[in-house]
Amino acid sequence: MELTKQIIRFILRILFRVEVEGLENYHKAGERVMIVANHTSFLDAVLLSIFLPNRLTYAINTQIAQKWWVQPFGQIVRFFPMDPVNPLSIKSFIKDLEQDKRSVIFPEGRITVTGTLMKIYDGPGLIALKSGAMVLPIRIDGAQYSIFSRLKDVERQQLFPKIKLTILPPQKIELDDSIVGRAKRIEAGKILKKIMTDMIYSTSDNHMTIMDKLLNARSIHGSGQVILEDVERQPLDYRKLILRSSVLSRLMAKKTHSGEIVGLLLPNTNVTVLSFFALQSIARVPAMLNYTAGYKGLLSALETAQIKTVYTSKRFIELGKMGDLISLLEKQVNIVYLEELRDEITWQDKAYGIFCSLLPKMIYAQKWQSVQPDDPAVVLFTSGSEGVPKGVVLSHKNIISNTIQLGTKIDFNKNDVILNALPLFHSFGLSTATLVSVLNGMKVFLYPSPLHYRIIPEVAYDINATMLFGTNTFLKGYAKFAHSYDFYSIRYVCAGAEAVQKETRDLYAEKFGLRILEGYGATETSPVISINCPMDYKTGTVGTMLPGMEYQLKAVPGIETGGQLFVKGPNVMKGYLRHDKPGVLEPATSEFGAGWYDTGDIVDIDDDGFVRIKGRVKRFAKIGGEMVSLSMVEEMVSQCWPDELHAVVSIPDRSKGEQLVLVTTRQNTQRKELSTFAKKSQIGEINVPKNIIEVEKLPLLGTGKVDYQSVKKIAEQ
Repeated sequence: MELTKQIIRFILRILFRVEVEGLENYHKAGERVMIVANHTSFLDAVLLSIFLPNRLTYAINTQIAQKWWVQPFGQIVRFFPMDPVNPLSIKSFIKDLEQDKRSVIFPEGRITVTGTLMKIYDGPGLIALKSGAMVLPIRIDGAQYSIFSRLKDVERQQLFPKIKLTILPPQKIELDDSIVGRAKRIEAGKILKKIMTDMIYSTSDNHMTIMDKLLNARSIHGSGQVILEDVERQPLDYRKLILRSSVLSRLMAKKTHSGEIVGLLLPNTNVTVLSFFALQSIARVPAMLNYTAGYKGLLSALETAQIKTVYTSKRFIELGKMGDLISLLEKQVNIVYLEELRDEITWQDKAYGIFCSLLPKMIYAQKWQSVQPDDPAVVLFTSGSEGVPKGVVLSHKNIISNTIQLGTKIDFNKNDVILNALPLFHSFGLSTATLVSVLNGMKVFLYPSPLHYRIIPEVAYDINATMLFGTNTFLKGYAKFAHSYDFYSIRYVCAGAEAVQKETRDLYAEKFGLRILEGYGATETSPVISINCPMDYKTGTVGTMLPGMEYQLKAVPGIETGGQLFVKGPNVMKGYLRHDKPGVLEPATSEFGAGWYDTGDIVDIDDDGFVRIKGRVKRFAKIGGEMVSLSMVEEMVSQCWPDELHAVVSIPDRSKGEQLVLVTTRQNTQRKELSTFAKKSQIGEINVPKNIIEVEKLPLLGTGKVDYQSVKKIAEQ
């Protein structure tokens, strides 16, 4: 038997260059071990049997055990046939495992057809709990690209891809004695699911730069994989992206220096993404400037990050009627128009671009080796809704980590077409809706404005979009004008940046048959902290925390459940650039120590790990000594008057400390209607705004969030 294993092992090493990491963890696990692995292909069982010591026992479906092609492997492994409809099978397997066996179970129960983890069954968790066996997680990576997988139409298949087996430290599933009956099975299943999810994340390489990730994606998906398109309808594949950004990088290198923060004042177009990667390839740090911020906002950003050079487009400035703005900015910084750079391109630049597109790793090797994963990759600016905008410095590792974290929750694949109308100066639009796509072989279609409510649904229909990203405000606008078939090809609608209203969720469910996957995050966390996903969904929450993240809740006076959320993880920013200390990086820290970020939000996290946002600390009012969430009041108003936009702020009140003011686009409002609705909904009168101000348009930031500073000024006036 051992000779047979050695021969097969030799053949597999030659063909698939199989690498095994963490073999010492296998020996640490002891004798009674339940090996759990992700199920990527028909090779999985063979790989584990050949490259792990000892003779393993496999839990196998009784019908599969009878197949002719299974029988020969009986010489190398031991099969334990299990009938999935017979509960006694689990009991028998537990007894067998108690005899100090090393057994293998694939908790998904089937080979993945999505490329990511599929449903994790509770049974294996219960087996590990009841038998007292150590759980040994093993990540199989690479086999999903082979012809032995079931991903023919999902992943680009290779004849002999490199395969890696990563053995993680053994763990034990233990539960409190108070958990009994079926609850014990469910809880054990939850623990095993977390083990498997954490395994996928922890064995993914986040110690790389954005350019490293781009070139890896090119190798995996092929240089001809289309990944970028805009309204000009000239799609770019990896080869064209690298070629054109390389040419542009040579021109940018002449006007900037290594490590410099360089401003990009550009809309949602291919050129913006090309400029982003051009700067990345020459070790510059792009700063994405908010063109809706006005002169003061832009000047503040330029001063905060000490930006000396800004790249923009003449056509963009003309269409946006920002000529006067640029004239003012030119007095402060060097404005470079991309159209003028085009005239400077030489044949040497074109030749360089061609070489880069053909041999990118060789060309970039020398110039890129000085850049480390923890170095700054991009500077984004907070909206400034609560003060002067801050520069948020995100590292390469921050952004790569967040893309990997999201990949453990959402089954992205190369056939997906992401429709992104969110501005690239916002972390949601840049990182989540664009870089996640480009760095993972998916196509992203960039649309210049999220406010074109009538056009965007038509675009989704035309390009066969499979994913739509937006805020509640934008999604609500799209649904209002969309035909019920415009979103026929959409798989997932992902929302963030602001709370999704019940009316919006109901509208998408009824009109399009779609469930909105609401998430939560911040620019400072690259940006996603938690998200609902197809396998973990709970209405009214923002999902569960991403793997690799830690959290702490700080008690808030007046709040009975939950607390102020602090988070830590590989996606938490390097730090802030503040206007009062231009160019000085202030590392991420809080009262819990270095690396901990204070979200400023009050949340409640239930027993299943789902996060429910109760509101921002600064968005609570103290009325007569009682804490009132302005966000919850807005939700109540939206339920009463669902067809309009509303914002609630607090202003000083002589008798009760503070009072609530509602600013709304609804006309001819009556406070009595709100009071009656609140009473029927068993909501206290204290939550009903004292004053109502009617406006034609609610002030919004460029990101789609409500501009509360402007709303408060309206209320105070």
